[in-house]
Amino acid sequence: MCVLFGLIMTEVMHRTMASMIGAALCLIVLANQNRPPSLSQVVGWMDHGTLGLLWGMMLIVGITMRTGVFEWTGVMACKLSKGDKTKLLLLLCAVTGVLSAFLDNVTTVILVAPITILVGQILGLPVMLFLVLQAIASNIGGTATLIGDPPNVLIGSQAGLTFMDFIRNLAPVVIIIMVIVFPAITFLFRRQLQVSPEARSSIMRAKPELAILDHTLLRRSLIVSACILLGFFLHHALDIEPGLIALGGAVVMCLVCGKDMHHALEKVEWGSIFFFVGLFMMVGALEYNGIFERIGLFILGVTNNDFLLTLMAVLWFAAIMSAIVDNIPLVIAMIPLMKTIIPVFALQQGIDMASPEAHTLVAMPLYWALALGACLGGNGTLIGASANVVVVQIARRNRYPISFAMFTAYGFPIMIVTLIISTVYIYFRYV
Repeated sequence: MCVLFGLIMTEVMHRTMASMIGAALCLIVLANQNRPPSLSQVVGWMDHGTLGLLWGMMLIVGITMRTGVFEWTGVMACKLSKGDKTKLLLLLCAVTGVLSAFLDNVTTVILVAPITILVGQILGLPVMLFLVLQAIASNIGGTATLIGDPPNVLIGSQAGLTFMDFIRNLAPVVIIIMVIVFPAITFLFRRQLQVSPEARSSIMRAKPELAILDHTLLRRSLIVSACILLGFFLHHALDIEPGLIALGGAVVMCLVCGKDMHHALEKVEWGSIFFFVGLFMMVGALEYNGIFERIGLFILGVTNNDFLLTLMAVLWFAAIMSAIVDNIPLVIAMIPLMKTIIPVFALQQGIDMASPEAHTLVAMPLYWALALGACLGGNGTLIGASANVVVVQIARRNRYPISFAMFTAYGFPIMIVTLIISTVYIYFRYV
């Protein structure tokens, strides 16, 4: 397992291939045990809610991006900044952060990075700096909602947390982080953000409306997207899982927008889907052998069963490890660990595990600490989050090489600042 995580981290082997090989090896080892799992158990290890949500959102975004609305957003940000690079950096970070809250952050950077490169060539921007900071902004913004970052999708599905749970508990701290970090970034880099009068004039002459390629498709996709978003907000009251809403919304969008399902499915990142499938099977095999129960007992021994220390240990451990390993496999590995720790603290506080208090007072703070640590820790290094890797790949294709050292030089200090803010937030809100 550790070797395969190392292959995923170093990209010696494509992460999907490493994940599937790991799953196959785990199943071979389990098949030779005295009590091998059944096929239904193995299939049950896969989180179908997470896979459905990711698959549905990929379809939805793939159709919507054909309208040109994301390019329109980028040009509008340039016009609103009036060619001022400082304002433009702040706007692009804000737009990226907000979009990442309602799309997954990988999709967001795929959409905004090419726009940033184009605008950068027009205005003479420090493109690599802008791209790194947009990747960081996408990870921060994606922390706010259930669907914004893959770790949150996993946590929400496994812990039974709703879309509104994430909004109520994580959106406030994300807003605080944005208000503090984004202006600080623009202040620190203000000397690199000078623009010529000619470039400023050219961007002011740009017409954002020309970016819209299909007005009819735009209207239809926005109506369906609004209904899907409303479904996410109301899914707990409707008793419908977010994954089912995303899948149903994707099918409705294909029908309403008149898109052939074959072409729509081409936009699904099947490599990412099977990457998750392999990871679910590997982690399921470890849980089946009781590995996470032993790790959980070790952590409780280190923190001496202190709830505050355990919360902070989960936050900072998840963050540091996310900077070393991609935060997706980290969260998949840590969720069973959380399920081992939660009953111990519920028993310690005299709370029945079946009662709502156990979920509210014990489980939720631990899961919020894990979500904040994993999502914000992904900013620590280039390999900490999938969005970072995608941005770097896009930059290299356009001859803007971003090194591991460069990304870490910007990302790691920002990670530390956001974790300090999160530590204070968790302490005052939950402890």
